Amino acid sequence: MTDISTQLIHHPYRPPEGFEAMAPGVHKASTVFFPNVQALRTQEWMDKSGYTYGLHGTPTTFTLEERIATLEGGRFCVLAPSGLSALTLVDMAFLRAGDQVLLPDNAYGPGKAFAVKELAQWGIAHAFYDPLNPADLAARIGPSTRLVWIEAPGSITLEFPDMPALVGVVRQANAGRERPVVTALDNTWGAGLAFNAFDLGVDVSMQALTKYPSGGADVLMGSVVTRDESLHRDVLLAHMRLGLGVGANDAELVLRGLGSMALRYAAQDTATRELAAWAQTQPGVECVLHPALPGSPGHDAWRRDARAAACLFSVLFQDHIPQARIDAFLDALHCFRLGWSWAGPISLCAPYDVAAIRTRTWPHRGGLVRFAVGLEALADLKADLLQAWPNLGA
Repeated sequence: MTDISTQLIHHPYRPPEGFEAMAPGVHKASTVFFPNVQALRTQEWMDKSGYTYGLHGTPTTFTLEERIATLEGGRFCVLAPSGLSALTLVDMAFLRAGDQVLLPDNAYGPGKAFAVKELAQWGIAHAFYDPLNPADLAARIGPSTRLVWIEAPGSITLEFPDMPALVGVVRQANAGRERPVVTALDNTWGAGLAFNAFDLGVDVSMQALTKYPSGGADVLMGSVVTRDESLHRDVLLAHMRLGLGVGANDAELVLRGLGSMALRYAAQDTATRELAAWAQTQPGVECVLHPALPGSPGHDAWRRDARAAACLFSVLFQDHIPQARIDAFLDALHCFRLGWSWAGPISLCAPYDVAAIRTRTWPHRGGLVRFAVGLEALADLKADLLQAWPNLGA
């Protein structure tokens, strides 16, 4: 070969073995080379024993999957391009026309919308149950129920469910079923640190790696973790057929974030508990929703089953405070920025219309604001809230 382009493309140099460093290598590929035809025909990617195509895994994504499985206390992990795509992957892996999915009434909005729109038009029914009432779930499980979602806690109202009781309802309903009902948990809040989802009995744990595992507010990714190999295979094959994949540079960012994840979680948890308790004492507040606060819905279940409480708290304002004043309060904040998501270094806030989120047995009428506490100094965050509070006119 004499042409320089050919020489560069087919260059024979290979770096020596033995390089080791803290950061895993970042492997980018669509095409993967095979040494011979036999390898091309037989090499397997599903058990991570080999590589066939970049979409099906590289050393970088395999490494991240194994670490996320360890984080969650599971055996198998599949990565998806976002938390929402991981959630919908679970739906598509386990549901088919004629099935029904049950969702908690306080679940993540886009996940509910996917059931109402896409799943419904594909012939898959849905219903919503009261997450704090296992008997309500039991009453809604029918012959066509195939999947039950749990969210701990609800991402806006932060009600913490009795997960063992909900799982127990599903297990009782599964007696004698040819196709058992699968329980899937949105574990983004717990992140594998607040509790072990599988020890509490769930079958599938999904989370948005966008949040705590990344920690930098600069990457989108999701994961689906299982202990059961047959459930993992269902997820993996659906993942393959849908053509889902994650970029190596995104996987690199999440791998980098994992090392500090427990420290960040603990720091944000501590600051959030203090701010949530302080907010309870402020004028115009009806109540503060945070699982670690006595009196917050599901507090007893959280105290029994969890060991941490993440970075979110929601403030319900008294119903005489108009939304315009709540908006003015939010506009006056400086450290707390208006924006979606959470678990990054910057504190965030956003108003919500609870009536559109919690349609069953919700006793409150006032406006709600969810706060996500970042890594700023606690004194600065409290001062920011204090200087904006007069805008409420409480």
